[in-house]
Amino acid sequence: MTEDWRHGGFGLYVHWPFCQAKCPYCDFNSHVSRQIDQSAWCDAYLAELERTAAETPGRVLNSIFFGGGTPSLMDPDTVGRIVEAACRHWTPANDIEVTLEANPGSVEAARFGGFRDGGVNRVSMGVQALNDADLKRLGRIHTVAEARAAFDIARGCFDRVSFDLIYARQDQTPEQWQQELNSALSMAIDHLSLYQLTIENGTAFGDRFAAGKLRGLPDDDRAADMYEITQAICDAHGLPMYEVSNHARPGAESRHNLIYWTGGDYVGIGPGAHGRVTLNGVRHATESATMPTDWLRQVNQGKGEITRQPLSTLEQAEEYLMMGLRIRSGIDVVRYETLANRPLCPAARKSLAELGLIRDTGDRIVVQKQGFMVLNAIISEFLVG
Repeated sequence: MTEDWRHGGFGLYVHWPFCQAKCPYCDFNSHVSRQIDQSAWCDAYLAELERTAAETPGRVLNSIFFGGGTPSLMDPDTVGRIVEAACRHWTPANDIEVTLEANPGSVEAARFGGFRDGGVNRVSMGVQALNDADLKRLGRIHTVAEARAAFDIARGCFDRVSFDLIYARQDQTPEQWQQELNSALSMAIDHLSLYQLTIENGTAFGDRFAAGKLRGLPDDDRAADMYEITQAICDAHGLPMYEVSNHARPGAESRHNLIYWTGGDYVGIGPGAHGRVTLNGVRHATESATMPTDWLRQVNQGKGEITRQPLSTLEQAEEYLMMGLRIRSGIDVVRYETLANRPLCPAARKSLAELGLIRDTGDRIVVQKQGFMVLNAIISEFLVG
């Protein structure tokens, strides 16, 4: 029971909270700042690494992920020092994955060589659209030409490069999305993250939508058409879906994100970073101070973490179910039932299988293609049942 996290592995998430501009759809913890003391931030990250590593000795580190914000705004030397410290505090896996999120502006692209030399071996680029007008609508500060140029530079520096696209955008038709996705897949890539535009409260888009000023969003049927187009085209290009919003060639899946989806442990450092860490046989949910200045102050006072909540085994089981059903391989029924100390709802298993929404092999529950379109309802059936 205490070793359940080992099914998913162990990773490190590093949150860089700064961006050059705040995108109107973004609800992540990101901030625009004119002046950033890179040295002070590096020292704070290293201090948090030392603190968290002391609590989790002897672990094999499967992945490091620099997220944000825009981590490509970090000094390459800071990234390198964090990677070096992490691999010194823990034992790096032979195939450790070190991912850095990047925006495709020319300034960041020129730094890719420095990130590679610092230990980064995978880049995830926030392209978001291959249409200049839509990039402007989305608040992006790069053009399609800059994105393509940055992508080419990245491919020259890293063996593994992924990029994100957003679909179901304002006034976008299924035919336009089909053309754009084919264009994206014509680039030499092995991983794509494809997200349907969602309107989140507290964002600029959320405020516009509430005021009735965000027009041209597709209805549910048109968004569903775009989802089906996404699956068909990616399958045809050899990048099948392995998670509800992620597609990859076999072997190119994001190892770090798989730690989340398969219930592994991960340390989260940086403003607003979350973690899941098993200590002395008890799994804990951790959270850091959200505001950058608050987090720096907290670290200087001893730790950036502000909450550490023990999770019951039932809570662990429910998290495993919610995350594990997102991936194509599904969940291990015995693992769920061992954690929950109760059976996985037989009535829900039966009804969802009869509807063709899941495949129940007895020892695994796997969401079917049509089931991913109503995934939240499937999860609710299991949790309520």
